[in-house]
Amino acid sequence: MSERTSRRRRRWLVDGMNVIGSRPDKWWNDPDRAVRRMIEELDRYTRATGEDVTVVFDRRPRDVEAGRHGSIDVEFAHRRGRDAADHDIVEVVADDDAPDSLHVVTSDRRLAERVRELGAPVTSSMAFRKRLDELKEQEDTR
Repeated sequence: MSERTSRRRRRWLVDGMNVIGSRPDKWWNDPDRAVRRMIEELDRYTRATGEDVTVVFDRRPRDVEAGRHGSIDVEFAHRRGRDAADHDIVEVVADDDAPDSLHVVTSDRRLAERVRELGAPVTSSMAFRKRLDELKEQEDTR
């Protein structure tokens, strides 16, 4: 890949539970299944778009390890509890050499403020969810 192509390739850093929570589809009845489903959706998205995706979840299902899953990177928060991934997401942005090319997906107002201060643009979970849904609709009509 040329340097020019690499610069244009969008990189996403996704607050996984925030995107899952953007759709009230009773995901809370089986949050582990919701995490696995989100990994599959993000992998499908990445394969179709060629964009880089790293997702950070607050919780880890017993049967899912951190690391590469298909075409995406999956991480789990180092802390426990609600919004546990926020700290990890801020660290990733703070440590990145080009935070302005790292698009953070979250609807958490405080997290969005923190990463914007570090130079990363933010996309709402609902807007990103719409991207995922539109891709699925396109694939379903083929």
